Amino acid sequence: MADNANSDDEFQDAIGEEITEKEATSTRQSEKDVDEIVEKQNQLALDDEAEQGAAGGDSIATPSTVDSELTIEELREREKDLSPEQLAANKEKADKLKLEGNELFKNDDAEGAAKTYTEALDICPSTSPKERAVLYGNRAAAKIKLEANKAAIDDCTKAIELWPEYVRALLRRAKLYEQDDKPDEALEDYKKVIEIDPGQQEAREAQVRLPPIINERNEKLKNEMMSSLKDLGNMILKPFGLSTQNFQMQQDPNTGSYSINFNQKPS
Repeated sequence: MADNANSDDEFQDAIGEEITEKEATSTRQSEKDVDEIVEKQNQLALDDEAEQGAAGGDSIATPSTVDSELTIEELREREKDLSPEQLAANKEKADKLKLEGNELFKNDDAEGAAKTYTEALDICPSTSPKERAVLYGNRAAAKIKLEANKAAIDDCTKAIELWPEYVRALLRRAKLYEQDDKPDEALEDYKKVIEIDPGQQEAREAQVRLPPIINERNEKLKNEMMSSLKDLGNMILKPFGLSTQNFQMQQDPNTGSYSINFNQKPS
C-alpha cells in the first residue's frame, strides 16, 4: 500500500535537524489534522466550483503575492553562495513556515496559508524535492478554497513533477479535472494513483465511473461533427441539385473502413 509512503508528514524532518519525540508527535498530529480539513473543505470548494465554474474559470482571482515564489533557476542561483549549514537552516525555517501555513488553513485563512506556503517555497532548498512538492500540494488546497481552480491545478502539476508518486496531489488534480469537465485527464491521474496504490478506493471507483462518461461525451461530439459536416455538404451540393442523401456510407465489416456510394434517387 502507498498511503504511508505518500503521507505529507513522512519526510517532515527527514533532512533537517533531529527533533524530540514530543515535537515529532506534535508535527504528525498537525499534519493529520490539516489533511482531514483539506479533504472536507476541498470537497466543499469543489462543489462550489461545480456551480460557479460555468461562469468562466476562477471566480475569485488569486492575489499575485500568492504565486510570487522564486523560479527554480533563481532559487538555485541564490543557493550557490550558501553553506550547507545555511541550507539546513533554510530547510528548518521552511518546515516551520509550512506548519504555520497549516495552522492558517485550519483557521480558515486560505489566502494567508497560500502566502505562507509561498514564503516557504522561496527558501526550501532545491535539493528537497519532496518537501517542495508538499508545499505546492498544500498551496493547491488553499487555492481550492480561494476558488482558484486553474491555479490549483498548476500547483498540483508542479508537485507531481517534483514527486511523481505523490498520491494526494494526483487525487487532488484528478478531482479538479473532473470539476473542470476534463474526464480524460482525470482518468489518467486516477490510473496513475492505482499504479502506485492498487487499493486506493476512490481511484478504483473513478476508473469504473469515468469511461462511460467519456464514451458518451465522445459519441455526442461525433454526432455533432457529423451533423455539421452534413450541413456543410448540403450547402455545397445544393447548386448541383444534390444533397448528402445522394451519398451513402457503408462500412466494411472486415476492415472497418468506409466506402461512399452514389445514389441518384435516394429514398
